Amino acid sequence: MIIKTKKYQLEKKEYIKISMINFFKNQWYIVFAPIVLAGLLYFSWWWMFAVVLIPGLYILFWYIQFYGVTMMPDSQMMFDKYNYEIDSRQILVKLNTKQGMQIGWEKITSAKITKDAYMLMISKAQFFYLPFKIFNTETETRFLESILKRKELIK
Repeated sequence: MIIKTKKYQLEKKEYIKISMINFFKNQWYIVFAPIVLAGLLYFSWWWMFAVVLIPGLYILFWYIQFYGVTMMPDSQMMFDKYNYEIDSRQILVKLNTKQGMQIGWEKITSAKITKDAYMLMISKAQFFYLPFKIFNTETETRFLESILKRKELIK
């Protein structure tokens, strides 16, 4: 069975939002651990200011990185409108009937099922965001979920 989706375009604001949420889920301890440790070990206003400023700058750094991805000409292809054809061998990303590219399942590092979409992670800044609304039937979403389980991408 081949899953053929409707056309979908990932908006740049949505990309930044999703990337920052993934950042906080994966690196929450880097941001909040120094604040907690400083509060428990040593209390000084200058120390607390530095402990809040440094994680704040770290968060700002990653926000700028994700925002920068949306502005780079090389990554503009992430924000085009695509159809997806998904089967157990590959994901075919199609711009139109004659242009597209294949992505093998070995390039996908992990997958997540959120309340409204599938997220197929390639790297920290690259992923496929496939909302449920682009699938034609409920059977297709269940088939994709079974592929992800077979490939051991869902944790």
